[in-house]
Amino acid sequence: MNFDLITSKENPLFKEIRNLQATGSKGQKARLASGQALLEGIHLVQTWVGDPALKILLTSDLGLQNIEISQVVYEHIEICPDTKVYQLDSSLWDLLSELVNAPHIAGLLDLPKSCLTPPQSIATLAGDVLILDRIQDAGNVGSILRTAAAAGFTQVIATTGCAHLWSSKVLRAGMGSHRLLDLYEGWSNQQVLSAVTAPMLAATADAEQDLYSLNQELLHPVAWVMGSEGQGVSEVLLAQAKGISIPMDPRVESLNVSTAAAICLFETMRIRQ
Repeated sequence: MNFDLITSKENPLFKEIRNLQATGSKGQKARLASGQALLEGIHLVQTWVGDPALKILLTSDLGLQNIEISQVVYEHIEICPDTKVYQLDSSLWDLLSELVNAPHIAGLLDLPKSCLTPPQSIATLAGDVLILDRIQDAGNVGSILRTAAAAGFTQVIATTGCAHLWSSKVLRAGMGSHRLLDLYEGWSNQQVLSAVTAPMLAATADAEQDLYSLNQELLHPVAWVMGSEGQGVSEVLLAQAKGISIPMDPRVESLNVSTAAAICLFETMRIRQ
């Protein structure tokens, strides 16, 4: 099978891909404008194999010589025959990927509706919710998304100031968990308070009530709030939430936010089982 070739960094599609990879607001603007995110690497592409939202695959002659990559490409186009496959010149992969010796496989994914729906048009979000309040480290955000999926918390809101959920670094850290989640980002505190119907529990070090005393409250839908690495949960959200502490050795000041999220979400899961 012959695929379309991309041999120049001036190619319009290649330029679009580079824009999607950009960090910060530039990359986010490109993703929202195109309605697409870039999946880099074999694991992420494998996660979406067979999903019509994965409309474009990118590889190279070297990539197609890899059995695992060629299987992914041909399996996906067999299920989704309208998929476009582009074969990049191998020299372009050094420009495309931040990863050393990265496998020559990537994909363009249509963003789900939840990511493109303006927050003001969402009246309510019922059931369990995880709220990420200005968590800036992409690795932390991706790890928390992976934990949320594992613990069955499928609705995640990221407030303005969070690392962008569909950025390359968050996607890599999420390890495919994005496909299992309904993700909402760029929300203000007021939009969170207006839409979330479950009682809010804010993980905070100085709260009087501790996690292991909740029991009955965790049997019902809750909205866990995880605050930024340096400042914790914002005052606006904390004022409307019940503060919950995680018991630990007093010689340790705090936990990494992704660790705290894992403890709270899995304790919720444990109580319900």
